[in-house]
Amino acid sequence: MGQFRQISTFVDVVAKGSLSAAARAEGIAPAVIGRRLDALEQRLGVKLLQRTTRKLALTNEGAAFLEDCQRILTELEDAEAAVAERSARATGHLLVSAPAGFGRQHVAPLLPSFLTEHRDVRATLNLNDRVVDIIGEGVDVAIRIASLSDSSLVGVKLADNQRVLVATPAYLKRYGTPRTLDELHKHNCLAISSDGSQRGWTFRHEGKIVTLKVGGNMGCNDGAVLHDWVLAGKGLAWRSMWEVGGDIEAGRLRTVLDEYAAPGNDIYAVFAQRNHLPLRIRAFVDFLRRTYAQPGYWRQEKTAA
Repeated sequence: MGQFRQISTFVDVVAKGSLSAAARAEGIAPAVIGRRLDALEQRLGVKLLQRTTRKLALTNEGAAFLEDCQRILTELEDAEAAVAERSARATGHLLVSAPAGFGRQHVAPLLPSFLTEHRDVRATLNLNDRVVDIIGEGVDVAIRIASLSDSSLVGVKLADNQRVLVATPAYLKRYGTPRTLDELHKHNCLAISSDGSQRGWTFRHEGKIVTLKVGGNMGCNDGAVLHDWVLAGKGLAWRSMWEVGGDIEAGRLRTVLDEYAAPGNDIYAVFAQRNHLPLRIRAFVDFLRRTYAQPGYWRQEKTAA
C-alpha cells in the first residue's frame, strides 16, 4: 500500500504542479508529500523531479516513469469500474471533440449505436482540427491523433494509426510505381501545405526515421482535398489508413513503398485526470476501443456523417 501511495502522490504532484497543491487536495502537510516523493526516489534509485521553491520539472527518468504510472492507475480504475458497472448505468451529457475528418468517418457514424446501448446518455460531437482545451472548454473526451505530451491529461490508446503512400492503379500504370524513396522525385506528390510550408512525408530508411520534402504541382492544408485529388488520379498522397483503408480494400487505391512505412502517431481518447471518471466516459472510450479493434475495421467502406 505504501508503494502505491507513493506512485499516486507522484502523479498527483505532477498533475497539480506543486507539492503544496497536492497536499491541499489531500488535506495534509506538504512535508508529508515531500517525504513520499523522497521515499519513492530512494526506492527506485533515480531522481524523478527537479524541485525548487518555485518550480517542478520532470527528469527524463521521471517523464518515462510518469507515463507508466498513469497507465497503471488508469488500468486500476478501469478494473474497479468494471466491477461497479455491473450494477450501474451510464447517464448524463457526453461532450466529445474529434478532428473533423476522422470524426466524420469514425466517430459520428458510431454514436447512434453507442446511444442505443446507453439510453440514459445524451451526446454532443464537436468536430474541429484545433487542439481543444479539455478542461477549459468542458470537454469530456477528445479524440487525438498525436503523441501525447500534456502530463495533466490521461490518454487511452484506441488504435494504431498506420500511414501509407497511395495512388490510383491508373496513375501507377501511366507513371510507374516508385521502388525507392529516391524515385519519389519523378512523381507528382500531393502534400499537406499551408502558407508555402510543406509538412513533409515520414519514412523509415536504413534504420532511421526520415522526413522528406516532396515535389508536386498541388498542395493543400485540408486532408480531405488531398484524398479527393489522389482518388482522381492526380498523383501520390501520404495518408492515414483510417482515411484510405476502404479505398484500398475496394481497389480504388494501391499502396506503394510499404517497406519504408514509419510508425504514425496513434489514435487516443484523452480526458482530464480525475479520480472518479463518469461511467458515460468510460463506456464511450471502451466502445470506441472495441469497435476499432474489430478485424478489418479500418479497411471497411465508411460513409462520412
